[in-house]
Amino acid sequence: MDSYESTHQHIASSRLKDYFIGATPLQKRLESVRKQTSFVPTPPRRKIPQCSQLQEDNDPQKVAFLLHKQWTLYSLTPLYKFSYTNLKEYASLLSAFIAAEKQKGLAVEVGEDFNIKVTFSTLLGMKGTQRDPEAFLVQILSKSQLPSENREHKVLWTGWFCCIFGDSLLETVSEDFTCVPLFLANGAETNTAIVGTWFQKTFDCYFSPLAINAFNLSWMAAMWTACKMDQYMAATEFLWSVPCSPQSLDISYAIHPEDAKALWDSVHKTPGEVTQEEVDLFMDCLYSHFHRHFKIHLSATRFCVINTLLESWHT
Repeated sequence: MDSYESTHQHIASSRLKDYFIGATPLQKRLESVRKQTSFVPTPPRRKIPQCSQLQEDNDPQKVAFLLHKQWTLYSLTPLYKFSYTNLKEYASLLSAFIAAEKQKGLAVEVGEDFNIKVTFSTLLGMKGTQRDPEAFLVQILSKSQLPSENREHKVLWTGWFCCIFGDSLLETVSEDFTCVPLFLANGAETNTAIVGTWFQKTFDCYFSPLAINAFNLSWMAAMWTACKMDQYMAATEFLWSVPCSPQSLDISYAIHPEDAKALWDSVHKTPGEVTQEEVDLFMDCLYSHFHRHFKIHLSATRFCVINTLLESWHT
């Protein structure tokens, strides 16, 4: 049994790699371009948006659904000939594609019942500016065998696509393309792979895993700490990894959100923006406080996770 599960996981991992690490000539060219332009210096300061469509038009129920989930992030090239008016058709086509994949390539008629349902829907308000394309949500649901009046669908997999404050990207994209450069997935990797390959074949796009290094994680720690919340419900948790044998050691450092916010307010001196100097000072204060109590230099370890009330980021 263990051998079967190990083999199954290896196959799933291989499929995921095939789908998201360029296989076709076009994907290989895109990967080459991506590698040549992957080094983009982090700006020494970042502005804090004063207003956003996210605050004005969002659906609170859908936003609440997206929170408190662990998402795997991918970067995504623009979608060719994607249309928001065809979401229902896309749902039928993707449903048939998934059924065909799960039946090992057997022909499938669009609309036939295979005990799964795919939905596409827009996420109104999940944008930074009016120019940003609407975010959209894709879900794979299992169909219940109960009568229709009592039917509830279990969510098997969720993915969503968005573009927030993407003005610099939109300027380089023609009208035939829809730019939603961030893809977030929650669910089995096999479903992520199937959905990914359908998008790649249908919209001539390319996915690649989005890695967040410790440097950018420090920026996220500072900027999320700076967010104003109506109430604080959970501690902000930082996690550092210490490489050692036979297995690595993780150090968890939890701070009450109000204390973290007070620390940030003490180092933040530039209204409307966050600077590299402030981020460094914020992290140095955390390191110094921890060393004073436990005599451990966190700066010598690897910063790998931050958990806040709203999100969790991993390197």
